[in-house]
Amino acid sequence: MTEANTVNRPRGEGNPAQARTDVAASQGGLVTPKGTTSIDSGVVAKIAGLSAREVNGVYNMGVGTARALGAVRGIVGGDKSTATQGVSVEVGERQAAVDLDLVVEYGVAIPDLAASVRRNVITGVERMTGLEVTEVNIKVDDVHLPDDKDGSEKQDQPEQEPRVQ
Repeated sequence: MTEANTVNRPRGEGNPAQARTDVAASQGGLVTPKGTTSIDSGVVAKIAGLSAREVNGVYNMGVGTARALGAVRGIVGGDKSTATQGVSVEVGERQAAVDLDLVVEYGVAIPDLAASVRRNVITGVERMTGLEVTEVNIKVDDVHLPDDKDGSEKQDQPEQEPRVQ
C-alpha cells in the first residue's frame, strides 16, 4: 500500500481491526472490541446544566416561562429536578453540542462569565462522557438584580415610616 492510498482513504475503511481501534481511541472508550457505550442526551444535558450552575455569576437557567413553570412545579410537589432547565443538547456518536439559556447576576462581566461557563461545561461533559464537545452556545436571557427576591421579602418586612412629613 502506498502512502497516497493511506492519505486519501476515508477514516474507517481498510483494515477493519485498525478502523475499530481508531474509532475507540477518538471516542474515549465508547466503542471497544467488547461492546459499545451510548450516552443519552438527557445525561449530557444534566452534566452541562450542573457544570454551568457551578460558575459564580450564574443566577438561574432557562427562559422566563420555563423558570415560572419550574417554580410552580416545585410548589405543587412535582419534579424538583431543574438540572436540565435552560439546557438543550444534540448528541451524536462521538460529539455533542450544547445550548444554554442563562440568567446572570448583576455586575458580572458577561463575556468573562460566558467564557468560564463554556470552559466548565466542555470540561465536565468531555471528562464524564468521553464525547467531544463541538460548541457551547450561550444566550443570556436576563440579569438578576440584587433587589429581585421574587417579591417575597418585601411582603414580610414591616412597612417603614415615611422619610418626610
